[in-house]
Amino acid sequence: MATTAAAVWGRAEQQDFRARVRGCLLGGALGDALGAGGDGRTLAELREAHGPDGLGDPVPAFGRRGAVTAATQMALFTVDGLIRAQVRRDTGAWHPPTDVHRAHLRWAATQRDWGPDERRKDNGWLAREEWLYARRNPPRACLTGLGDDLLGTLDKPKNPDAADSGALVRSAPFGLLVGWEPQLVCQLAVECAAQTHGAAAAGLAAGAFAVTVHGLARGGSVEAAVAGAVEQLAVRPGHEPVTEALDRALGAVREGAPDADRVTALGAGEDLAEGQLAAAVYCALVGEDVRHGLRLAVNHDGPSAVTGALTGALLGALHGETALPPAWLAELEGRATVLELADDFSMEMTQGAALHGPAESSPGWLARYPRG
Repeated sequence: MATTAAAVWGRAEQQDFRARVRGCLLGGALGDALGAGGDGRTLAELREAHGPDGLGDPVPAFGRRGAVTAATQMALFTVDGLIRAQVRRDTGAWHPPTDVHRAHLRWAATQRDWGPDERRKDNGWLAREEWLYARRNPPRACLTGLGDDLLGTLDKPKNPDAADSGALVRSAPFGLLVGWEPQLVCQLAVECAAQTHGAAAAGLAAGAFAVTVHGLARGGSVEAAVAGAVEQLAVRPGHEPVTEALDRALGAVREGAPDADRVTALGAGEDLAEGQLAAAVYCALVGEDVRHGLRLAVNHDGPSAVTGALTGALLGALHGETALPPAWLAELEGRATVLELADDFSMEMTQGAALHGPAESSPGWLARYPRG
């Protein structure tokens, strides 16, 4: 089985994939950290504090520069859940939404507990990372949706009216399942969004975001990746708000030089999932480089960390880790954890057969990602 994995994934392909996984997760965290310094402040206030161009580099938030919000925390636990789904597949128990839900319940515990609880046998390594136990403005719907063990489903979603970006910002990792078909990526993201956010647009925006990341991680352009997302949405009821928002983002590229007004007009000024997605897609399309795209994403009146996290994940998946601003990475909270998780995900997806199987498995790997 190991030779099969090696044949499917040549060395160059594995290295490119790892660079995009690292880029997506680190880029999302960088955009989150940059935007965290602007959350709760208007564009006028940002310009007054930082000059006419607004927020240009990370500034202190939560007591330090480079601090991330719950958006990054939850995205990391999404990755943890996806790895565990692959590991559990050998047992015949294959239901990724359940594994992602369990991972997000572990995140919810970090928001209640003082620190890692060694009595929890299913923690694995990620839930033992003490820095993740900081409470960083978690969306209310995420806390209430994960307030009990009941799994929200498409038929019976948690928080039926929750339309904010809380499910959207944790959904980039679904797009890194490059071996999956786009419709399955979309379906998984939508199903997992229903675990906390029941509004149709919130779930479909998460699905569209995941499919866009999927297209980028496979080496496509932003335009082609968004077209793929729109195609996946077209057959789903209630898709119109998300599809129209993405169409506006694509159209805005031809309307003149990018500026804060254009980003705001696309929906960055309020916390609705489809508007945040559209603004991030626009910033990824017009950004001259990662730094420019992220600066554009965070300077508005709305939730800057959300727009920054989404844009950073897109640009990171598009360009890979080496395109990220080194000085920002140097101060990023939890960078070692993000890198370690990204590399574990890449290794599982490309070489999982050498790590575990029905007959024999690496004890070290199962200690990191218990089957439960």
